[in-house]
Amino acid sequence: MIRFGPSGIPLSCKGRTLRDGIEDVHTLGLTALEIQLVRTNTVERYATDEDIGRVPNDITDELVIEVLRGSGKRRTIVDFKEKIKKGDVICTMINPIAHNYQHLKELGEIASNLDVVLSLHTPYYMDLVANNDLTQNSLDSIRWGGLLAQEMGATIVATHLGMYGNLSKKKATKRIIDNIKFLQDWFDERKIKVPLGLETSGRQEIFGDFKEIIKVCEEVKGPVPVLNFPHIHARGNGALKKKEDFQELFDKISKFSSKYHYTHFSGVEHEDGNEIRYTPIKKGDLKFEPLAECILDNDFDMTIISGSPLLEHDAMYMRVIMERVLAKREAKAERQRKKDKK
Repeated sequence: MIRFGPSGIPLSCKGRTLRDGIEDVHTLGLTALEIQLVRTNTVERYATDEDIGRVPNDITDELVIEVLRGSGKRRTIVDFKEKIKKGDVICTMINPIAHNYQHLKELGEIASNLDVVLSLHTPYYMDLVANNDLTQNSLDSIRWGGLLAQEMGATIVATHLGMYGNLSKKKATKRIIDNIKFLQDWFDERKIKVPLGLETSGRQEIFGDFKEIIKVCEEVKGPVPVLNFPHIHARGNGALKKKEDFQELFDKISKFSSKYHYTHFSGVEHEDGNEIRYTPIKKGDLKFEPLAECILDNDFDMTIISGSPLLEHDAMYMRVIMERVLAKREAKAERQRKKDKK
């Protein structure tokens, strides 16, 4: 099945809550929504008498994303299944996408009932290379994104990886692999089944060309590539022109996910191997028709997220193109059948 949806709440949506977005996506005839975890700002407080003896998921007036115990270097993260004790520090998310864990679960159920598949994208500025405070914040954002995605029944947690900075590509790759392994181990320990999606980048100074994403996924079992086609197209100086160009990408990632693929598509303005900006599909030199042909050749199960400035409008436009390509194929097959009967 091919699912189309916007990267974030539709522009035409009158409300701005996640529930509004899910319902609006369904009304538009779309079947996917990528949730944007724009910020992961948090506040800390000591556990109150009311908190003691409860597990974090039972706290209903805030969204708890971490419980810390001890102090200094002995400070540890408490397992979410463990009851809160006196002296614990409770970390809650400010302006979260849901009020609490019950609300997250309800949003997931609403989406499921409306046949809208949810995914989650971490904040766009990430750094898993520098190994500094920003890296720790990035790791936290991905960990917490996993918790939220698991509760909503989301299909993937997609993330960017960061800039090379003044490091060699080899050293940057080593740091990325180490940090992704830490995250995957953390997901596994907490039985978070939502896969980490490593998104291809669109600029030369940012880690994540297609080969680098493949390398990380080969080194760490669990994460999967997220094909951002405008990014790949830009870094390749307009490389994606024919269906064979897309086929080559899918062939190379088949060892990680042979049938289901999570992808991004839009038009793109680019220069010298760098993305300048996303554009509406009709205005870019990256065309959707060759991808549609490739998808139909392979009978893929795929989610295609529109990052276009037109957002949901281009998601619907891609769906229309896919229907046209399929109709042409069926008409051609029917003509051939009639010809064979003569």
